[in-house]
Amino acid sequence: MICPGAGRAAARWLGIALLAALPLGARRSAAQEGPGGAEGRQGPKEIADADAQQGLGAPAALPIRVASLSLDKTIVQLTVGFRDVVDGEISKKLLSGLPTVITMRGYLFHESGGNPVALAAKSCRIVYDLWDEVFRIQLIQAGSPSSTVAINVEGVLRNCAEARKLPLVERSLVRDGSRYFVAVLVEVNPMSAEMLDRIKRWVTRPPGSTAIGPGDSLFGSFVGLFVTRIGNADRKLAFRTQAFLPPAPPPSPPPPPQSPPSR
Repeated sequence: MICPGAGRAAARWLGIALLAALPLGARRSAAQEGPGGAEGRQGPKEIADADAQQGLGAPAALPIRVASLSLDKTIVQLTVGFRDVVDGEISKKLLSGLPTVITMRGYLFHESGGNPVALAAKSCRIVYDLWDEVFRIQLIQAGSPSSTVAINVEGVLRNCAEARKLPLVERSLVRDGSRYFVAVLVEVNPMSAEMLDRIKRWVTRPPGSTAIGPGDSLFGSFVGLFVTRIGNADRKLAFRTQAFLPPAPPPSPPPPPQSPPSR
């Protein structure tokens, strides 16, 4: 005959053993799933962030996006699009009436490697005016800030998700015959307010003042974003341009005709 007290004690110990086994089983299940199993439960933002970090072994290893380079007098200019940084979720945030900031930084590298030669950047602050139903945009890039209005998301993309003839570097700072590329980092609502303010101060330097020197360690350290985890932001996009030779300067104008010697 089994004592009722002994039966209750055995049941209690069996329950404790089962509870202790549950976390272990869950840990085993997660470990057996591996990265592929965990990805199945990730939301679109987590997958996008993972994609953005996938190629960050080095700036040269980033996915390539075709850009165009041009020369305006003495300044090499960059034109490249990054509209895909604004997905459906970011579009909803744009329409919420809360401020949204999009920053773009492009680091100029020698194709052979080494430290960056120059940094070009732009910053866009967008607020949807719920009363007037327009987007109010504060754009800061190469020189002085400006303000504009967009009537739809397409206007926001045109102003804030493209770099059109963005001053990149003084032509005198790049060597003929050497190949270069630009590593680009785009972020939506990035970093701290203090860091964003520092970027704004860099962007408002005069055109042609984009060279990175020994005193610009703050911006030199940003290169670490391409080889480690990139900073917290609502969305990130990282890519590099194709390798290119510096745009050739225009030919020198012909000398003025000389008047015949007087007799």
